[in-house]
Order: sequence, then structure tokens, then C-alpha cells
Amino acid sequence: MVEITIPKPDDWHLHLRDGAMMEGVLPYSARDFARAIIMPNLVPPVVTADDARAYRDRIMSALPKGLGFTPLMTLYLTEGTDPADVAQAHASGLVTAVKLYPAGATTNSHSGVRDLDKVMPVLEKMAAIGMPLCIHGEVTDPEVDIFDREAVFIDTVLEPLRRRIPELRITLEHVTTSNGVDYVMGAVANLAATITTHHLMINRNAILAGGIKPHYYCLPVAKRESHRLALRKAATSGDARFFLGTDSAPHVDPLKECACGCAGIFTSINTHSCLAQVFEQDDALDNLAAFASINGPAWYGLPVNTETVTLVRRDQPVTWPDKIETGDGPVTVFDPLLPIHWEIA
Repeated sequence: MVEITIPKPDDWHLHLRDGAMMEGVLPYSARDFARAIIMPNLVPPVVTADDARAYRDRIMSALPKGLGFTPLMTLYLTEGTDPADVAQAHASGLVTAVKLYPAGATTNSHSGVRDLDKVMPVLEKMAAIGMPLCIHGEVTDPEVDIFDREAVFIDTVLEPLRRRIPELRITLEHVTTSNGVDYVMGAVANLAATITTHHLMINRNAILAGGIKPHYYCLPVAKRESHRLALRKAATSGDARFFLGTDSAPHVDPLKECACGCAGIFTSINTHSCLAQVFEQDDALDNLAAFASINGPAWYGLPVNTETVTLVRRDQPVTWPDKIETGDGPVTVFDPLLPIHWEIA
């Protein structure tokens, strides 16, 4: 096969940041994706419907002319979130989902949830109205090894929550372990998962072997090779419970290349090429559309995009810039560590 045409994909987990950084990275997502779930972990976070409306307006103002792109807004769940505000924002069509960050789990998550009991009224309201909850699925207990935090979260937080509110629709975001894959596959209803581009392509050796590589550091951190292979099997299977959420998360190089570097990998610019390479390697190109274009809309109750994207396989490896320039500074582009032969026609 030298080319494949699929419905234009959506990104079900995207960090656009704000201000000059947003203006620098938005064109790449808007070029290659029709819609995206926009993460709310700004400073200050997007907590209320008014916050979401203002952020959406800033995104639309920064959108390059001629690009059709729909930001699907989310609210940042705090222990003071008003259930009525959440319900009204969802009913109006302004907000698609709510995001739960365990406090301290990742970038700008310190306003997140420490005591799940305090947000139960919000979660119960969401279950009643069918509003999805997106979860960063890691515990933050310093006594839990960082490579075990997803598995422990599933056992100690997610499973009890799903038993308590079985009607709540939950997206387990950026799943990184075979534990997560197995848990989602064992669910009868109301649970799905996103998988990132980079977790399909790198394991923890990319961060640590031969020296510390800060541009491969993300949260949840990449795990051992057996987990990466489990993610690839899930993504390429066509299973409707798994779909693309890039978690593309730009930081300027000085904030990555320092003694306490930020977590995040910028993949918006080359995700389609990398995914086509992965699916070709796994002899699963026929399932690329399901993962990138079909399963996500089905989960969120939206139509599949009518616009299409054609990917062409080149004999010679394709390239892209090592870095992009933003108004905040340079951002390093994800290097998949293998030749990529696919590009958008």
C-alpha cells in the first residue's frame, strides 16, 4: 500500500497552553485535526463556564484563517466546582467534559482533587446528565514508585469510583501500562481510554539509556517495553474503547533542559506520520481510521468527520523541523527514534 485515506482525525487530549505559546502551536493541530479536547490546566485553570468561554474565544481568535478547527472545551475539576455550573455549561454545548487531575500529578495540577468525596456531587451530576469525566490516572503518594502510579490508581481510586457511580462515563487518559489496557478491556460499559503517539513509540529507555533525554520525559512517564507493546496491541486492534489522544504538551526548551525539567512532549506536528508508521509495522493499517478517526467521535457522541486525510508512503524517510519557534521560545519536536516514511499528501 502506498497511500491510505481516512476521515480527518480528532485529538481527544491536547494541550494548547495560552498566549504566545498557543499562537505558536495551534496551527499544527488545526492543520491536521478537525477537533480536539482542550486541556484546562492553565494558570489559573479553566474552572467555570465563563473561564471556558473566554479560553475558547482566545483559541478561535488565534486560529489561522482558512483552517477549520473546533476546540472541545473542558473544565478543571476542583473541590469547589459547582455542579450546577458544570451542568449548565454542558447543556449549552460549551463544555464537552470535565478533567480530573489528582493534585500534584502533572503540570499545573496543584489545584486538582485531593479528596474524592468532596467532588462526588459534581460526579453524580455528571453521571445523571451523561457528561464524560476525563481522568489523569495516577496516584501522587510519594511512597508509590512513579512507574507503578497508574496501576495503583486503577486499583485504589478508579475501580472504587466506578463501583460507586457505575453510570459515570470515564475516559482514562494517556493509558501507559498493560494494567490499564487490561482494565479497560475488562469493562462492560462506560469506560474508554486514550493512547498517545509517543507512548506507542518509546519506552523508558528513551528517557534514561545513554544519558538523561529531557525531551522524552512526560507524565505519565513512559514504562518498560512490555507495556509499550500492550499499548500498540490495543491501539492497532480496532477495539472501539481505545482512540487517539496525543497529549501533545509543548514546553520551551529552557524549561525542559534544566535541573527540574517540565513534563511534556510536542507531537502535534508529526502524529499522523508516526501513527501510520506504527500501524504499518503492526500490519494494521486497516485499523488506523478506527483509532484516529472513528472510535473517539463514537465515544463522545459526535459524528465522524466528513473531510478526509490521505497519507502517502515515501521511499525515503520524511522529515520535519527539529524545533518550532513560538513567541515564548523554541519548542523541540518529538523524535520517534526510527525512520518515518509516511506523510500527509
